[in-house]
Amino acid sequence: MSQLIESFRPLLDAARGVDPSQPSAAVRELSKRFDPAGPAAAKLNARLRELLDAGEIANRGALPVKYGRVCKATPESAEFSIDVVHMNGAGPEHRHPKGELNYCVALDGQPTFMGQPAGWVVEPPGSQHVPSVAGGTMLIVYLLPEGRIEFL
Repeated sequence: MSQLIESFRPLLDAARGVDPSQPSAAVRELSKRFDPAGPAAAKLNARLRELLDAGEIANRGALPVKYGRVCKATPESAEFSIDVVHMNGAGPEHRHPKGELNYCVALDGQPTFMGQPAGWVVEPPGSQHVPSVAGGTMLIVYLLPEGRIEFL
């Protein structure tokens, strides 16, 4: 597996086996497994900023939504695809057939993603939304079960 994908290993390990059908319970479990306020998260967040600055992630498009796919869903990625979005506004409407587990990193301001602060945000299977960041800029790692997403 590539070194880039290995940068996301802590998130993949935390997400393995988490059921997104109950978003609040999923966020609690994800936060227990990988605390967004802990030292491991601080290290990962710094690494994600380095990758963003180097143009290795979220390197397509332009703000308010820069995006990029790190990998498709494979056994090595715990059957999640990994997409990273650099965002300070609204993105394209989409639906989550299998749900969506998001790890959100505040880059500037006091940003929220879908009204939620930095950390884990989970969308259940079958949910649909226009993803949006308000109050600043975020880097969002989207973990999509089986890589499933439907743009509307």
